[in-house]
Amino acid sequence: MRVLVVGAGVIGLTCAVRLAEAEHEVHVLARDLPLETTSAVAAAWWYPYRAAPQDRVNRWSQISYEMFAGLADVLDCVQMRTSHEVTRAPAPRPWWADTVPSLEAETRVPPGYAAGWVFQSPVIEMGRYLPYLVRRLAAAGGSVTRMALSALPAGADLVVNAAGLANRALVGDGDLHPVRGQVVLMGQCGLEDVWLDAEAPGGPVYVVPRTDDIVLGGTDQHDDWRRDPDPATARTIIERAVTLVPELRGARVFGHRVGLRPARPTVRLELQRRDAMSPVIHCYGHGGAGVTVSWGCAEEVAALAGSLT
Repeated sequence: MRVLVVGAGVIGLTCAVRLAEAEHEVHVLARDLPLETTSAVAAAWWYPYRAAPQDRVNRWSQISYEMFAGLADVLDCVQMRTSHEVTRAPAPRPWWADTVPSLEAETRVPPGYAAGWVFQSPVIEMGRYLPYLVRRLAAAGGSVTRMALSALPAGADLVVNAAGLANRALVGDGDLHPVRGQVVLMGQCGLEDVWLDAEAPGGPVYVVPRTDDIVLGGTDQHDDWRRDPDPATARTIIERAVTLVPELRGARVFGHRVGLRPARPTVRLELQRRDAMSPVIHCYGHGGAGVTVSWGCAEEVAALAGSLT
């Protein structure tokens, strides 16, 4: 089956890889190449954030967790890291708790916090992981082509729509909106663990160490299309991150980045049959959880594609 995938972020590429490895002929068409997408900005720590409905997100997240845990054994751009989510008041177990192998009560609660959870979670370094997906797609016979589209393409047995925010125009989805995320990149100062305060006033505070740097975030600004980093926001991000993780104090700042998360009330993952046109599998609106659900969504897309053959 000839499949055209629209969008070269982590969702589009992962779906393309899964379909190509199932022996479909797969071509990715995208205005932005992988390292130009919002996916390239992501801290890419596995954590179900701003995505619904919970039952489907849990299923997709668990599949992805297991895939990333396996990739961590063979790729140096995927690492399993001890992760701490802290809360300012005692809180129930997270709704996603059953998707991880182990979730323990936090014993290293920072000043100002009352409780938290500790678990192992993948961190994916997107600057190297996205090119890995492109190489894996090419090895399975697929391709990636830069192409700006004004509508979903024709001339295929199946279209997979993973175009993210572009679907406000491509399919007229008025439920889709940007949630602006700004991050600060700091030099690695020996930090190994991930830290998160998801319910902090003013938006989440997260500290995600990678091999050579540390990603500090973040912002959660709805319907904000600004792509340029804001200096005042950057100062606030650093101040809040240092309060959460004092080891960051004095670390060198060397970068600022902004990404627009594609959010909607629920992820749209469904098959649409069209009269006299190729069917479309829509797969977009993953909010802040695109990496987290990527392999699980790709599995469902492949299953829907298989139902057509």
